[in-house]
Amino acid sequence: MTSLPPATSPDALAAATQQARVLSQALPFLRRYAGATIVVKYGGHAMGEEALAAQFGADIALLKQVGVNPVVVHGGGPQINAMLKRLAIQSTFVDGLRVTDAAMVEVVEMVLAGTVNKQVAGLINQAGALAVGICGKDGALIRARKVTRTKRDPDSQIEQVLDLGFVGEPEHVDVRVIHALTGSGLVPVIAPVGVDAHGQTYNINADTVAASVAAALHATRLLMLTDVPGVLDKSGGLIAEMSLADVSAGIADGTITGGMIPKVENCVEAVRGGVKGAVILDGRVPHACLLELFTEAGPGTLIRK
Repeated sequence: MTSLPPATSPDALAAATQQARVLSQALPFLRRYAGATIVVKYGGHAMGEEALAAQFGADIALLKQVGVNPVVVHGGGPQINAMLKRLAIQSTFVDGLRVTDAAMVEVVEMVLAGTVNKQVAGLINQAGALAVGICGKDGALIRARKVTRTKRDPDSQIEQVLDLGFVGEPEHVDVRVIHALTGSGLVPVIAPVGVDAHGQTYNINADTVAASVAAALHATRLLMLTDVPGVLDKSGGLIAEMSLADVSAGIADGTITGGMIPKVENCVEAVRGGVKGAVILDGRVPHACLLELFTEAGPGTLIRK
């Protein structure tokens, strides 16, 4: 006598029905991004919280498994700070950029291209995809040049050139190594360290690297995960979408201030470089990347032409 399968409880059936509904609603978005390149800048508090970090790794693995080509660029400011503190090395910042001398650039490279890079790649590997950690020095990925900054003396009004040490910015991005990895079914995880034509290592802001990599790849989306919901208006409400002109106006009228200015400027540069859209969104929101890509209710601020 053949036994009948156990009856499904109403609660389990309702949960399964909801899952099926979510998959059905996501199908048009899955089609939209099939084969697309998505560059994700990962950093901030989401990196330090174990549950969010594991969730991020699972989300990136899911993107790869449904036919998207994710490329991850990560930061690591808190981890660098912790190591410098252990080594009793003092940090100073100018316009948000860490002044980096010869001793400090060795620490920065060790932390970013070593510990943090492998941790982020490990999160994705543990979730079932295959990730490979690299930095801008691998495969001549990022050729860097020294960053220069000037500051006007408030009394004399004379501009002074500030020496930030070994702080760089991307001069050229050679995407061949990225294409080689993504074409082999791998997820590139990039640490923001570059090298100049003479072999000198430079510390580069992760947002800037993400924008430059996204532009070089002509990515469909650049997702900038940060610690705020996105660009806010003067009343504190989220601005869902901005054009390049809107960004310029927002900076001019004081809507966009402080640390948000370099973030939106990097997004603008990415869009001007060929990225179809750049999104600033809160990496502390569970499944932020999936919500942005696969639902109508994207949680961040989309910047596009």
